[in-house]
Amino acid sequence: MDPAVWSQFIRENWLVIVIALVLLFAVVNLVKTVLKWAIVIIIVVGLFIYSGVTMDQIGSAVNKVTDGTVSTLKSEAQEVMLKEAQDAVYTSGGDGTFTITTPNLEVKGSADEDKVEVIFRGVSLGKWSVTDTTKAFIDEARKHQAGQ
Repeated sequence: MDPAVWSQFIRENWLVIVIALVLLFAVVNLVKTVLKWAIVIIIVVGLFIYSGVTMDQIGSAVNKVTDGTVSTLKSEAQEVMLKEAQDAVYTSGGDGTFTITTPNLEVKGSADEDKVEVIFRGVSLGKWSVTDTTKAFIDEARKHQAGQ
C-alpha cells in the first residue's frame, strides 16, 4: 500500500482507470436497483485485483482501521468516565448486578466478575477488564448514589 506503487500504477494504467470510472458513473446514473451496487462493487474489486492488491492486503487495511477506531473510542470512553463520574447514576439489581449511566456512557456488570460491559454513545465497546479507571468510576458512582 505504498503511495509510490499506487502512483506508478496510475501512470501505467490511466486508461483502464478512466474506463472504470466512466463505467461506474454510467452504472450509478442509469441503473436504479440493487443490481447497480453489485455492478459497482464488481468494477471496484476488479480494479483492485487488476492493480495487484490482494484481499489479504485489503483485509489487513480494514483491520488496522478498525483497531485504530476501537482504540480511539476506548480511550475517549475512559476520559468520559473520569469527567462524568459526578453525574453517574448507579442502579443496583437485586442479584449483585449493577448499571451505571451517564449522558454518554453506560456500564453494566456484576459485583463478582472482573469484567464490565461498556456502551459509549450507544455503541457497545464490548466487555472490559476492570482497570483502575473503571474501578474509580464505579466507586465514584456508588458514592454518588449513597450520598443521595
